[in-house]
Amino acid sequence: MHKRYLFFISLSYSYSILRPLQQEIRKRGDEVAWFLTEDCPNWLTVDEIFLDTIADAMLYNPIAVFAPGNYIYDFIPGVKVAVFHGYPVGKRGEKGKKLDDHFTIREWFDIYCSQGESSTQIFQNLAQKQEFFKVYETGWCKVDPFFISNVQKRKTDTPTKTILYSPTFSKKISSVATLFETIKMLSERREWNWIITFHPKITDPEILEKYRALAIERSNVSFEPNNGLPTFERADIMLCDSSSIIMEFMLLNKPVVTFRNTNPGPHLLNVLHETEVEEALEKALTYPSELLKSISEYTHFHESHRDGRNSARVLDAVDDFIKNHQGRLKAKPLNLFRKIKQRINAGYYYW
Repeated sequence: MHKRYLFFISLSYSYSILRPLQQEIRKRGDEVAWFLTEDCPNWLTVDEIFLDTIADAMLYNPIAVFAPGNYIYDFIPGVKVAVFHGYPVGKRGEKGKKLDDHFTIREWFDIYCSQGESSTQIFQNLAQKQEFFKVYETGWCKVDPFFISNVQKRKTDTPTKTILYSPTFSKKISSVATLFETIKMLSERREWNWIITFHPKITDPEILEKYRALAIERSNVSFEPNNGLPTFERADIMLCDSSSIIMEFMLLNKPVVTFRNTNPGPHLLNVLHETEVEEALEKALTYPSELLKSISEYTHFHESHRDGRNSARVLDAVDDFIKNHQGRLKAKPLNLFRKIKQRINAGYYYW
C-alpha cells in the first residue's frame, strides 16, 4: 500500500537531517511532503513536495510526521516521530548534574528514535516510567550518507588546509564573540582556508555583520550555511566550543579543537584561552594517533550504527508502532496550555 509521510520543520538544519529519510521513503515507493513553519527558510528543490498551509497538511493525511526539533503540531494526523537535531553531548554542562536537554520529554511524540549507547537506555527508562511513547534504537537518519559512500577520508586533498568554524548558539557557552579577533588574525597571517557556519539561532546583527565583513575582506574566508556532510568533507579540522555538531564532524575521523568546552575529554583538543588556539589547530592538523583512537571510541558510544540503514530502521519503527502499539499505550498528558498556545501561534483554532 502506498504510504504518505510528512516532515515538520521549523529550523534550516532540518533539511540535511531529513533528506536521507526522504531518499529511503522514495526508495520504498512511498511519498513524503514538507511542512515548514513561518520562520523556516524554504530551501526545497523542485522535486520536493511543499505543503504551505495547515489545511494542506491535514488533507495530506500522513501516516507519520517526523520532526528534528523539540515540538510538533499535535493536530496534524499521523504518528509523531522525534528524530532529533543532534546527539546528547551535554553541551550545557549537564554531566553529573542533570539529564542532557536531549532527554526532555515534551509530551508531543509517540516515538523517539534513539541513536546508540549514549541515548537508548535513558529513553527506555523514561518510556517505562511515562508509558505513552515507545523508543526504537535506529541510529540518526542524518548520518546515513556518512557511511554509504567513501567519505571516511581523514584530510582533504588540497595542500592548503581548511578549518571549519561552527559555534553553538547558546550565548553562555558560545565562542562566537570571543574568538572573532583570533580568527581574523589567523586568517591574515596563516595560509589556512576558513569555512564559517552559524547555527540558525545565532541572530545577533552585530556579530553576523562582523563575520560577513571578514569573509568579504579575506579571500580565504567563506561565511555560509552549514550543509552537513558536503560542508564537513571540505574541511580538515573543526574549531568549535560546545556544539553538538562536534559529534557529527568527528564521525569522519577528523579532529576538533574546542574553546572552553563544557564536557572536555580525550577526544577533543580543548583550550581555555585565545592564545592557545593556534597551537591547538596546528596539532590537530597532524592527526595524532591517540586522538584519533579516542575519537573513534567516543563516536561509537553515541552513534552505534554504521551501515547506512538508519533511515530504513526509522521507517521500520513506524511500521512496528502502528502494527503493535498504536492505540494501546497510555494516553499522552492533556498538555492543554501548551496545545492552546501552539494553536494560537499556528493560527489554527479548531479542536
